[in-house]
Amino acid sequence: MTDVLRRGRASLAFSFFAQGVAFALLVTRIPAIQDQYGISDALLPAFLAAVPVLAGVGSVCTEQLVKRVCPSHVLRWSQPVVLLALLGVGAGDGLWEIGLSLAAFGLAVGALDASMNMLGVSLQHAYGRSIILGFHAVYSLGGIIGASLAWVGAHWDLHLFVSYLPVVLVLLPVALVGSRWYVDGGGPGAEKPKEAVGQPVAFKLLLPLCLVMTFAYIGDSTVSNWSAKYLQDVLGSSEQLATVPYNVYMVTTLLGRAIGDFGVRRFGAVAVVRLGAIVASVGFAVVAVAPGAWVGLLGFTLLGLGLCVLVPQTFAAAGRLFPGAADAAIARLNIFNYVGFLIGSPLVGALGDAWTYRGAMLVPMVLVLVTLVYARSFAPEPNRYGDGHERPHTADVGRGSNGL
Repeated sequence: MTDVLRRGRASLAFSFFAQGVAFALLVTRIPAIQDQYGISDALLPAFLAAVPVLAGVGSVCTEQLVKRVCPSHVLRWSQPVVLLALLGVGAGDGLWEIGLSLAAFGLAVGALDASMNMLGVSLQHAYGRSIILGFHAVYSLGGIIGASLAWVGAHWDLHLFVSYLPVVLVLLPVALVGSRWYVDGGGPGAEKPKEAVGQPVAFKLLLPLCLVMTFAYIGDSTVSNWSAKYLQDVLGSSEQLATVPYNVYMVTTLLGRAIGDFGVRRFGAVAVVRLGAIVASVGFAVVAVAPGAWVGLLGFTLLGLGLCVLVPQTFAAAGRLFPGAADAAIARLNIFNYVGFLIGSPLVGALGDAWTYRGAMLVPMVLVLVTLVYARSFAPEPNRYGDGHERPHTADVGRGSNGL
């Protein structure tokens, strides 16, 4: 059983990594995509909004699909679709081709995100200790590598297809081979997912976690969409320095997630979520009042360290809240990932134009602080898995001579 779980954990980690690479390669090359297809500035927002909207549809479909097949089957086939859709984005030249590729990408990403986190939460349940942040750390690492590969493609003025093809050729076969070792249902031997008999997912109980997920992604999309403009236009940085905040944010997100599981094991999920919310809100406050670019960079550094723990712990909390219907809860919760992404960028832009961009940064700050109100939703319930916030280490799966 230990070897099965170890292989399941490693193969799932690679799926998170591959998804981080693929998503970064798409979003960081949007200007090149726009040029290749001749998409006007007026039409571009419609194409960009379609991806998270369709991803939400994909997540809803996944909730129904996993009632009939295992989440591992959904992940096994949605990940190749994402990678091939990325290649399709790079290969075409007509609007119908980019529309078709982005539609496939969006639908598959929704299924992929939902099924990955279903398997991550079930594996955490099997381990009896926090490991979910580690999966998201690997996703962040993939994002950093994907963004770096995108920079190389842009620097050498490579056609998108030429830039994407080697990545897909490497990731696709490894993902397919690794999918043989996915572990369903929290342990080996699960042929089909358990039905959520007698435990419907009550939206009233899930709502606090949905709000936290939305607020976290509003904060994240604020950084990804507005950090460069804010540093250059508001804080007077150079164009070169304006590219640094998002990179710093990604690196600190990776670092925070890499050590976050240890914090959960030691202090509990509630304490980690509270600390993350406080650090993130301080980061937004520093950005809002920064007298210059370097202080602004400090704020974005704090944002990465704070926001990084919220999303993984929200998925884990949904699994604990609905132990008999974790897959359905995670699929529904995943929709609010895309809701936050859709709201965040236009919200800050509208507030910045109507008010000031410094003032606009205070809005995600307040929203992240609201997470403190819902922090108790992250507390484990007795008799679900573990006493307190974790099982004692002596009870950890695989903590014997072999280790994990």
